[in-house]
Amino acid sequence: MRNRTLSLTAGLVLGAAAANAVPAAASDPKAVALADQVTEALGGEKAWAATRYLRFDWAVERGGKTVVTRAHTWNKHTGAYRLEGKTKDGKAYTVVMNLNDKQGKAVLDGKPLEGDALKKQLESAYGAWVNDGYWLIMPYKLKDPGVVLTLDGEQKTAEGEWDKLLLSFQSVGLTPKDRYWVYVNRKTHLVDRWDFILQGEEGPASTFLWKGWKKHGNVMLADDRVNPKDGTRIYFPVLEVPASIPEATFTTP
Repeated sequence: MRNRTLSLTAGLVLGAAAANAVPAAASDPKAVALADQVTEALGGEKAWAATRYLRFDWAVERGGKTVVTRAHTWNKHTGAYRLEGKTKDGKAYTVVMNLNDKQGKAVLDGKPLEGDALKKQLESAYGAWVNDGYWLIMPYKLKDPGVVLTLDGEQKTAEGEWDKLLLSFQSVGLTPKDRYWVYVNRKTHLVDRWDFILQGEEGPASTFLWKGWKKHGNVMLADDRVNPKDGTRIYFPVLEVPASIPEATFTTP
């Protein structure tokens, strides 16, 4: 969207290190209680921990045209991961790696990569996962270690009422000075919107509305994010919670 990587807290690549983790001591207890309500609305801690696989495409749409698509397959329990996409000049790539140790293999334009080229591709894949994964499962990461939660007001309109949950970070993630304001619907306890100011930016905040909440497996996920100002979409044309995935998916690029 901005050629920037949104921050991702450390627990994501560890899979189940998620909803029931302990947030930073600086967090407001009332904000933590609100995060707990979100967790329950999403399906609960046990359902998220038991969710083993996620398969999703992350896509960017501008002016009614999809300009970026990346395909992700993830084993939450082991960190095994597969990424498929295209470079800016249209060359197809596939990466298989483990997110925990960042080791793996990659193919670019039909050719296996080695040495520095492989290292660079693995780092790029990890960054894509950090960014794209956070767009999808941020509500499951509210209580990750290093996340500071603060209640930061409310919003009331004719359409509903929301509590604003501010997320800041204590030296975790790729860009720890990012800030997110998460709008929690008082009726559903789901996230309807987030505003964010990324590390190095002064503002104003960017806004995206979260739409399309539905149950996938035993957990809730939303497949659409829309910027109400310019119409930019971050969406997930493929979003699945498979019961199983062939092991070769994570070993053969």
